[in-house]
Amino acid sequence: QVQLMESGGGLVQAGGSLRLSCAASGRIFSINAMGWYRQAPGKQREMVATITSGGSLNYADSVKGRFTISRDNSKNTVYLQMNSLKPEDTAVYYCSATLSALGALGPRAYWGQGTQVTVSS
Repeated sequence: QVQLMESGGGLVQAGGSLRLSCAASGRIFSINAMGWYRQAPGKQREMVATITSGGSLNYADSVKGRFTISRDNSKNTVYLQMNSLKPEDTAVYYCSATLSALGALGPRAYWGQGTQVTVSS
């Protein structure tokens, strides 16, 4: 079994900061890309930021310059530092990892349960 456990969400005022963490655990052989997605009420889930095993980064235009994604491969953990938060950043944030579990035929995507981020104006 593989699990992704997120932490760090909460309520913050506009202009504030939060740091999300997501740790992958279980029978993991290797992890490729990791990333953060979000879903606001009434909207589709969207990509926020991703990072490959080689360190290549990709950000949504709406968060460039404000959010920073990083990962600690030794801990199978990905982070999302969110600065200058805006009310429109309010959403449930989901961690995702494309990884190969031990004994699996190949990599597939796994998802965390989500953590709520609320930014008040």
